[in-house]
Amino acid sequence: MNRRVLILSGVALAYLVAREWETAPIEHDPGVLAPRAPVQANLEPSVFAFDGYQLTRRARFEIRARVLSTRNYYLQRESDLSPVDLALGWGPMSDQAVLDRITIRQSGRWYRTRYEHPAPLPDQQIIMNSSNMHMIPAAKGIGRQLKKIREGQVVTLRGFLVDVDHDSGWAWRTSLSRNDTGAGACEIVYVESVVVE
Repeated sequence: MNRRVLILSGVALAYLVAREWETAPIEHDPGVLAPRAPVQANLEPSVFAFDGYQLTRRARFEIRARVLSTRNYYLQRESDLSPVDLALGWGPMSDQAVLDRITIRQSGRWYRTRYEHPAPLPDQQIIMNSSNMHMIPAAKGIGRQLKKIREGQVVTLRGFLVDVDHDSGWAWRTSLSRNDTGAGACEIVYVESVVVE
């Protein structure tokens, strides 16, 4: 009996260690990992139906960025469409030397940065080189990929920036700028492809 308990305990411990390793943040050597800003091509708005909502394509969108933080959501209406938010950084906000001096938190569909003075970057540089993005997976497989993404990974996402409407009158609007802050500053990304490096 004791041997069986010991074996089961060993299996459980191995599972927990493997799970912790799969979700642990990835650190890198100093240096910019994702030098380019997101690529956006604004479009004439076009509407399509998706899961009982109307999505309006506002721009074709592609981003290669370092994952600064991830957050899964299960409550509130937005989580029906967008179960994952990714805080993403590019340019200086993909550099480990900078990120070692910044604390990043996500909650309530927002992302916040905190640092001790002197700042590792001017606030405007932090704003222009990072964003919290709401992910709408175009397919279940993409949703599974998004939920497995870890802090520190470098990812490439392709799809569209979209506005969301529902027959009830509920609406959710995407940002089309990397310079804005506060309410409405997050991008809503309809994700058609995910590549994790």
